[in-house]
Amino acid sequence: MRHPRPPQPPSPERSAELRRRFAEEARSERPDLSALCLLVGAEGDGSLDEAGLGAAQVELDRLAGELPFRPGTPRAWAEALRDLLGERYGFHGVGADYRRLESSLLHAVLRRRRGLPILLSVVWMEVARRAGAPVYGVALPGHFVVGFGAEPGLAGGVEERVLVDPFDGGRLLSGDDAEALVAGATGTTGAAGLTSSMLEPAAPLDVVTRVLNNVRAWAAGRPEQSAVGLWAIELALLLPSHAARLRYERARLLVERGEFLAGAGELEAYAEVVGVVDEAGAERVRGEARVARAMLN
Repeated sequence: MRHPRPPQPPSPERSAELRRRFAEEARSERPDLSALCLLVGAEGDGSLDEAGLGAAQVELDRLAGELPFRPGTPRAWAEALRDLLGERYGFHGVGADYRRLESSLLHAVLRRRRGLPILLSVVWMEVARRAGAPVYGVALPGHFVVGFGAEPGLAGGVEERVLVDPFDGGRLLSGDDAEALVAGATGTTGAAGLTSSMLEPAAPLDVVTRVLNNVRAWAAGRPEQSAVGLWAIELALLLPSHAARLRYERARLLVERGEFLAGAGELEAYAEVVGVVDEAGAERVRGEARVARAMLN
């Protein structure tokens, strides 16, 4: 079976501009989730120009305009989004979507109405937010879903909260359903499975980090797509908070791509940072740098 060819990247000049805007938005006081996800999409798909970025935002606005005016309870909001996005427009996911890079690119998900759980959840959240719904993302282990109602932990008394699964067309989830999703991802059940901390709202930058992790995972299984893994790491490094080990991963990836000198230099720089707390680990990384430099001969 032939798989569709992934989208081609933008020009270096376009990429530099997209990354500047991505870093600026990520460091703003209130990062815009849809803008960040669309900039990720533009980095992954060179055909997404300024008109396309604007058209995607307009589509989110249009979908929000088709929702009933303030349906009422969290359940009513959840049902309205399910009826509109899941049933009327057919947004959902299937297993094959995990094999496509486009499933992690918001503009492509809006066009295809298919994608990974987290990107479909971004569509649900952004459409609902524009319509005034009390909505937030929930990063369950292995499966992203959407919550409606007061965010857990906020003051104001007990209020109904409803979870939905956009990957399943917006199906409303019972507590048992949520536990089953966690059990399927972690292999744990009962008290050791779903915990209250798993239901905490996911911040926009946490959502973007998880989107980029998905892109990296997609590329990791396809050595011929190492350029995709590289840009995903480099965007993640532009976020205000990121794992230091990403720099090591970037260095290793440069070496794997044959960029031995650049990779060796970054390995040595990473070793200097690691050496403050783990000299033995730093020396192992320096050894990798020496091997990389030797490949130049």
